[in-house]
Amino acid sequence: MRLLVTGGCGFIGSNFIRMALRDDPESFICNADKLTYAGNPANLARTVKEHPGRYVFAKADIADHDTMLRLLEEHSLDGVVNFAAESHVDRSIIDPAPFIRTNVLGAQTLLAAASKHGVSRYVHVSTDEVYGSLGEKGAFSETTPLAPNSPYSASKAAADLICRAWHKTYAFPVIVTRCSNNYGPCQFPEKLIPFMYLRAMRDESLPLYGDGGNVRDWIHVEDHCRGILLALLKGRPGAVYNFGGNAERDNLAVVREILRFCGKPESLVRFVADRPGHDRRYAMEYSLAAEELGFSPSRSFEEGLGQTLRWYADNPEWVRGVTSGAYLSFIQEWYGDKV
Repeated sequence: MRLLVTGGCGFIGSNFIRMALRDDPESFICNADKLTYAGNPANLARTVKEHPGRYVFAKADIADHDTMLRLLEEHSLDGVVNFAAESHVDRSIIDPAPFIRTNVLGAQTLLAAASKHGVSRYVHVSTDEVYGSLGEKGAFSETTPLAPNSPYSASKAAADLICRAWHKTYAFPVIVTRCSNNYGPCQFPEKLIPFMYLRAMRDESLPLYGDGGNVRDWIHVEDHCRGILLALLKGRPGAVYNFGGNAERDNLAVVREILRFCGKPESLVRFVADRPGHDRRYAMEYSLAAEELGFSPSRSFEEGLGQTLRWYADNPEWVRGVTSGAYLSFIQEWYGDKV
């Protein structure tokens, strides 16, 4: 398949591109990325050499209809996977505007360009956060009502509904995927696992929201990318598929695992005021993806976490490259004297 992958220099997108090119020697990928703070070309530094003639990069904004259409036509692309999104809840609380522009307007613009070009497959990558928060029991299914609680999740829910409308109104072959919390190599270090690991290794305080009891279902990024590939190749147009990792952990338990790996004391943990609109618990029921796509997670959380932390330990140059002045400025603005 000849694919337009948007947001491909980000954490999940770059892992997907490497997997897709490796798994299908006939595939071709055009990666369109705006290269905002979390878009890192270093994530794909070796890809051009490893797959000559099968990968091209274009610095581009999915909210630019003419550029998206040009890329689709210039490279004769027949499929789209949309990862492009502003994705950090904390940043959305500080300023929701970029989230609305990219996640809502950008999603609609990309759908319009892909419709005009006539692609045969289109996957829109979403999140479990569109469902809101769970109680102590149960899990999200694809029929759970959308109830987003942050500007980020609201923007993603809006994009999901636009995708639904595109299928219902125009019979467009769009598929929506929703996953639980990702972790793995190349994740931008404002996210929980790399953020806490890097601070622990520097013997800095670890700011943990509330009582640390917020629960997430963790999925390794390669398991998630495998699910997206399955949805692209086998999914029903108009369908929504959940992907989960069978790995519910509260944030304090995750931080304790990181501290054990680092050989650091729990006294580094500092409980701070909870984030506004902080969902208490997520869990994903993914039987539909298992039945229709053959999806199942392949890694336990303990195995995947160890592999992930070793990757950060083995790639100090990558870490130095992303923990720049812009990253440090955000951390200081958001946490202030909490860290």
